[in-house]
Amino acid sequence: MYIGLISDTHGVFDREFKDFLQPVDEIWHAGDWGHGEEFTRSISDFKPVRGVYGNCDGQDIRGIYPAHQFFVCEGKSVLMTHIGGYPGHYDMRARALIESYRPEIFVCGHSHILKVMFDEHYQMLTLNPGACGIQGWQVVRTALRFRIENAELKDVELFQLPRY
Repeated sequence: MYIGLISDTHGVFDREFKDFLQPVDEIWHAGDWGHGEEFTRSISDFKPVRGVYGNCDGQDIRGIYPAHQFFVCEGKSVLMTHIGGYPGHYDMRARALIESYRPEIFVCGHSHILKVMFDEHYQMLTLNPGACGIQGWQVVRTALRFRIENAELKDVELFQLPRY
């Protein structure tokens, strides 16, 4: 399975991101979609989507996507939520979910900071794709894509686009 990972679009999904994500089978969106149901549909019409809502998303998006998702993709267990943190600095709700589900991959957004880190304590890979949109303070907008095959995550690629 070829996965594209984005977060914090805040209503912006530029052509450059679509070009980067064109070859993927599925997009995972870690919340803060922005601009309502029509915007979320513009992404899900482009590619199949698994997603969660973020703290800035309204009731319309919360009615489509849950606060967190736990699923298995090609033999890897995945937990996704918007506000997560990173190894040694998890949000208390995220930590409770991690301890409950014990995923092999933990996906989050919110910080607008790209992080790919292995957590030795929980023996899981933590992925935060940074921010796709232009809201916030980040200078570079980012997305990830990778493959999961035979229970192995590989071929991680980073896409970067200047904020303006």
